[in-house]
Amino acid sequence: MDTIYKKVDPCDIDIKIIKQAGDIIRGGGLVAFPTETVYGLGADALCGASSKKIYEAKGRPSDNPLIVHIADFDSIYDIVKSVPDEAVLLAKRYWPGPLTMIFSKSELVPKETTGGLDTVAVRFPSHPVAKEFIRMSGGYVAAPSANISGRPSPTRGEHVLADMNGRIDMIIDSGECDIGLESTIIDLTAGRPMLLRPGYINEEMLKETIGDIDRDPAVFGTVSADEPPRAPGMKYRHYAPKGSLAIVSGSSEAVRDYIREKTENRTGNERIGVIACSEDADKFPSADLVADAGDRMREEEVASRLYGILRRFDDENIDLIFSEEFDTPRLGLAIMNRLIKASGHNIIKV
Repeated sequence: MDTIYKKVDPCDIDIKIIKQAGDIIRGGGLVAFPTETVYGLGADALCGASSKKIYEAKGRPSDNPLIVHIADFDSIYDIVKSVPDEAVLLAKRYWPGPLTMIFSKSELVPKETTGGLDTVAVRFPSHPVAKEFIRMSGGYVAAPSANISGRPSPTRGEHVLADMNGRIDMIIDSGECDIGLESTIIDLTAGRPMLLRPGYINEEMLKETIGDIDRDPAVFGTVSADEPPRAPGMKYRHYAPKGSLAIVSGSSEAVRDYIREKTENRTGNERIGVIACSEDADKFPSADLVADAGDRMREEEVASRLYGILRRFDDENIDLIFSEEFDTPRLGLAIMNRLIKASGHNIIKV
């Protein structure tokens, strides 16, 4: 398959390109497109055969649900059984934006899109190219991140090209994503709302809008092998580089000392990388590659750099990666959720 690669300026959208992409979706094909979080791999959400193509292109387990992307709020009423009051409050405050809500699905949504579940995850992205693309595609686009399953999510068009060239019909490149972490996911289908995946819309923001919520244990744990995941990213190893990643947990001084000792006294020929905040980036001179994740307290910077850093380690053939913790007040939960899943829950306490 020859993958079409087109650049689209989000400030001056070429409607001809977007229409071409929409026609591909309507015809049953796959198109990667930008959002404010990460790049998505889109298909017709209301066509089971199209959704199945996403799983095949990514090598994604078929029980891992997809997110249905819409371009106006009223579209939701056709694909869900009911819209609870909490969803209306959240939508008024955070849609369009990086928030996904889970509802009981209507018969219009095939189970190929929902990973076999009777619920559907829905998001209304704010990226101008995404919104125009969804409209041109018929209004309902199923999309996970546009990467090979398990790899770091793509935040640039070239990341998508590296993973998906020859696997999908088209890639729309609109530059780097602003946020760089996938959307927050909240389940509104049973009892008290439950946070399934942390993101830019953090726990406190959700509580301020709808009151108390629960946090699923899988945010920092795992889903058992025989339990279906209720949202993307819950059950399987995600966001992972090719090298082995370990998170070093403890006081700042103890973490620095441990990583420095490991880089200075390596026992083999492995290439070692370090993920560090800007304040510590010069403290590991023996490492083969130190990735500056940004100022620790500029959380948006750390979040937006994370997946690019993990992909850079792959490009540099790094075998072993040590990461500092990023226990920051607003986005720390989301950043650590991604790092823990990328490491396969490999945490070293010092």
